[in-house]
Amino acid sequence: MKKFLIIILLSSCTNNYTQKNSNYDDLIALFKEWRSFEEPELIDGVHDYSPQSFAKRKPAYKILRDRLENFDISSWSVSNQIDWHIVLAEMNGYDFNDRVLKPWVRDPAFYQSVWMYQSDVPGHEGPTNHGVLEFWMYDLPLSVNDKEKLKSELNLIPIFLEKAKKNLTGNARELWIAGIENFRQQKDNLLIIKNKLGYDKDEINNTIQNAVESTNKFIEWLEIESDNKTGPSGIGKENYTWYQQNVHLLPMTWEDEVRLLQRELDRSWSSLMLEEHNNRELPELMAANTEEEFEILTENGVNRFIKFIKEKDIMPFKENMEPALREHMGKFVPSEDRNFFNIGLHIDPLPLYSHFVHWFDLAEMRDNPHPSPIREGALLYNIFDTKNEGYATGVEEMFMHAGLYNDSPRSREIVWIMIAQRAARGLGSLYAHANEMSMEDAGGVHVKWTPRKWMNREPHLLKFEQHLYLRQPGYGTSYITGKYFLEKIVTDYAEKLEKENKKFTLKDFFKKFNDAGNIPIKLARWEILNKID
Repeated sequence: MKKFLIIILLSSCTNNYTQKNSNYDDLIALFKEWRSFEEPELIDGVHDYSPQSFAKRKPAYKILRDRLENFDISSWSVSNQIDWHIVLAEMNGYDFNDRVLKPWVRDPAFYQSVWMYQSDVPGHEGPTNHGVLEFWMYDLPLSVNDKEKLKSELNLIPIFLEKAKKNLTGNARELWIAGIENFRQQKDNLLIIKNKLGYDKDEINNTIQNAVESTNKFIEWLEIESDNKTGPSGIGKENYTWYQQNVHLLPMTWEDEVRLLQRELDRSWSSLMLEEHNNRELPELMAANTEEEFEILTENGVNRFIKFIKEKDIMPFKENMEPALREHMGKFVPSEDRNFFNIGLHIDPLPLYSHFVHWFDLAEMRDNPHPSPIREGALLYNIFDTKNEGYATGVEEMFMHAGLYNDSPRSREIVWIMIAQRAARGLGSLYAHANEMSMEDAGGVHVKWTPRKWMNREPHLLKFEQHLYLRQPGYGTSYITGKYFLEKIVTDYAEKLEKENKKFTLKDFFKKFNDAGNIPIKLARWEILNKID
């Protein structure tokens, strides 16, 4: 009923914008209407992703789009103009999903409901349905209200999966097959939830069991149907370029990204060789191989990192930073079980902790949300990726150059290994989206060009990452493309200050950068330079 009322309301507005609208408050109102519209109607308690639903909503989308395009923003502040571009990017994302990506048709993983962990970026990576069960947000033992809420969410899983069977008519073979693993994990996670709750012969156990059985049946259905799937999963170079330029607002083509990532891969490998040469007389760094050694290593890592931020004036220090980092210090993993990230973490955690500025971002979203209603929450369709992932990857190298490893030169080698890995996996994902490589072959690029064979250890991480990047165009490359544009913003801002006879400081730069919010990095550049280009 809510959606029908919105459509009626929108229809009543069609005659109200024959003249250009220049009121920023009206943009905020439109944004709220847009977000309400974007979430599909509930049928039988679950969101409706049927073809009929999207067809029925097209007229309302057009009205919203026309209203947005009718704004005259030429006299607005740069910051307010940026907000308009954010809304446009989200609408472009909706349009692209409807026309091309169609995750509810092509991508079984879209129907995964159970999430056990918090993402380190503002929203879940990849196309995600609107009704996910965020188990990590529940406090145990459950309150009476939370128990009922959880039971209600679990009860919806069988209904949702039955509707998924009707909607999933696509022919993207690799997405289909890889998506089966998501539901094997969902089944395992449901059993973990049951064990964590610890209820004996409770009604909620029956609810969980029904969710497990429906997930099992869905897996069986996916496996049977997989034999009939023969089509490509990549969206092609032309679609990829349009998506990046108009949704994620990255001013690059598919070809541009290939050149950039290959250059960054070559640069990181050659830099690693130079670091190894320079450090050849130094002893190798030894990995922590006991829980006690790991605890000492990570505690020292947190203290070194926080001290660096404070004493080197890297960025404004906030009291929520250290607690945010301490919540994600990592756990000891035996050497034989360490994946790519855990290998480095057990040698020196600082390169990974640098990437964990992610958690600073999320702490700020929670404690000091952006004053703009448009920027205060997670933007849709992962359009934050170049900013969040590019920033996290960029500071790994920036902090290194700023002196983070002056007391541990061998740690610089880990930084170059991590950059090479991001470039390699992103490069593979580009060829997968061009349908020039299979997901497996893209993974081969990922493995081959990660130094020291650090990606040979854990096939699950490899499959997870390449599957995610095939599901979400641009995400696999955002670490490097965003890093590049972060470096370009530093250049442009420093050049601007030089013209004004002002001094560049990292602390001032990162304040401006983070104050812009979790927005596409192109828009962050506009904010910092106070200029639309």
